[in-house]
Amino acid sequence: MLLADGARALLFSDHSLVHHLSIGKRSAVKSVYVMLVGFVVFTMFIASADAQYIDLLKNRSLHHWMTPAGENVEKGWGYDPDGTLHLQGHGGNIISREKFGDFELWFEFRIAEGGNSGIKYRVKKYGNSLLGCEYQVLGDEGFPDLARRHQTASIYDVFAPRANPTKRYTGDKFNVGKILVQGNRIRHWVNGQLTIDEYAGSSRWLDAVQDSKFSNRERFGQNRRGRIMLTDHNSEVWYRNVFIARR
Repeated sequence: MLLADGARALLFSDHSLVHHLSIGKRSAVKSVYVMLVGFVVFTMFIASADAQYIDLLKNRSLHHWMTPAGENVEKGWGYDPDGTLHLQGHGGNIISREKFGDFELWFEFRIAEGGNSGIKYRVKKYGNSLLGCEYQVLGDEGFPDLARRHQTASIYDVFAPRANPTKRYTGDKFNVGKILVQGNRIRHWVNGQLTIDEYAGSSRWLDAVQDSKFSNRERFGQNRRGRIMLTDHNSEVWYRNVFIARR
């Protein structure tokens, strides 16, 4: 628990605290000590919470991922020297080996100018297709006339980001995305900005799906469990710090 270790180091390495001990200012020291003990307890709680997260890119490995055919990922998707997952060329979509119900997913991303990608969730088979709700990842600046429900942090083709404009970085700067799924409630964030807050199965949801390319997919997005997918839409894209926790 690194945070707890840091607090412990602070307690024993603070020269001024040692000095106070040596001259007997016990009241001040007691207050500082109580605060530090509280900090240690708090950070131990945080460390325990952190332990619930699964690092989907742990050790620069793709063992959490597979092809839609269930095979190991062997082309297209690979790691840069700094540990960032990088799609170059054609690697195809990849899906998580595990299925998730309620979850919280954090990730960082950037995409080539004019590029197109996304992270799908609640992925399941509809006939011969693997489909799910998609957190759109797009080089928005390359598509000035595109419908907003196709822009970054939308639910692709279903709901536009509620924030206009969205807080998105371009170039080499990474964006921070978050997806939170709890029961019927689905939320997206980009760089701390809430972009989607919808309820799967609501009348608003059903109307939006009916007006989308998924209108012929029964109960689209309403399944409570599914896989995570990183999409390949023939664009160069980078992901890093991809963590998921069951909620």
